[in-house]
Amino acid sequence: MTLNTDVNALREEISAPLQQILPRLQEVAKDLHEHPEIRFEEHHAAARLTAEVREAGFELEAPYAGLDTAFIGRWSAPGSTENSPTIAVFCEYDALEGLGHACGHNIIAAAGLGAGILIKERLEATGTPGHLVLVGSPAEEGGGGKVPMIEAGVLNGVDLAMMVHPAGDDAVSATILSRVALDVRFTGRASHAAGAPHKGRNALDAATLSLSAIGLLRQQLPDDARVHAIITDGGQAPNIIPEHTAMRVFVRSEKRDELLDDVLPRVENCFHGAALATGCEVSITQPTPPYFSMITNPVLGEIAEQAMASLGRPVGEVGTLGSTDMGNVSRVVPSIHPLVSLGAGLVPHTREFAERAGSEDAGPTIADGAATLAITALAAYRDPAVVEAAAAAFEAPAQD
Repeated sequence: MTLNTDVNALREEISAPLQQILPRLQEVAKDLHEHPEIRFEEHHAAARLTAEVREAGFELEAPYAGLDTAFIGRWSAPGSTENSPTIAVFCEYDALEGLGHACGHNIIAAAGLGAGILIKERLEATGTPGHLVLVGSPAEEGGGGKVPMIEAGVLNGVDLAMMVHPAGDDAVSATILSRVALDVRFTGRASHAAGAPHKGRNALDAATLSLSAIGLLRQQLPDDARVHAIITDGGQAPNIIPEHTAMRVFVRSEKRDELLDDVLPRVENCFHGAALATGCEVSITQPTPPYFSMITNPVLGEIAEQAMASLGRPVGEVGTLGSTDMGNVSRVVPSIHPLVSLGAGLVPHTREFAERAGSEDAGPTIADGAATLAITALAAYRDPAVVEAAAAAFEAPAQD
């Protein structure tokens, strides 16, 4: 299907209003960068963003889905009906432990806010019907905040969903892995480490042995599988045989079903085997919902690619990234998650990335991120064929 989308005209149309709000967006990004908050603790960020969303004229619902730092901003253009397109723009704003905004979620929040303001302004100015939803989703870094929001109905009636993410390259899509988080606890028996070690059952040995087993297992795992772990409790004192130890483990693979049905059970067997070998007991729980790999909608992706090229950011190929709960969104509605470079070769989750995310260099990334989302959304609002084509592509079976 040929789509009637002139991205160059849309870029020119949003250029002046974008320049007007860009200082405001940069201030939002700077504010969030100076007040980093980890998952489910983003109270400063949520307060700042909800104030901005309310000032922009959106009807605000906060908190949402039982999450204190989640919010929804809703707005409908005059003349909109239940058949008018509904598009959701996601904002993220949580930081990383110890590294602050080393994933650039302050930029995601500013760009998402900017896209929402631009879309609303253009729909009002042109009399185009449509519904817009700004979604403030907390705890992307390890908490899966979008999942309870999906379960609470945030995507009900939504036709398309989108967000943008800073990175080291410009791209419309990347290999984003499915992921399961595990909390693993070993329980042994305490004893004097020097006087009667034979009477103990060493829970730290169980943790160590499980890591060795995983290391050996990696040779037989699919190439896209990733397993990484930290020991969060390594014992109580050197002269006591450790009675309790604990680990936090991430298990990832590109294919959701392969992860859940094959890779994950084999990794869990490493913990069960280590417990058996050391005479300990093991408990394995999933503290957060699974993250599913991202499915980039090809129709929306094509428009976003044209938009980025129009902005002077021709997209390239990128390799495997991490995981995101935006992947869960992409399993419910047609979605995109384009990457906008913050600096060539920069790697997220590093101190260098955190420093750049709080600098003046973040301005072009915020601007082009907001513009990419706004152009893509406006193309869909103005041409019903975009929404129809995106839905048709979404309904095609996805290989998992």
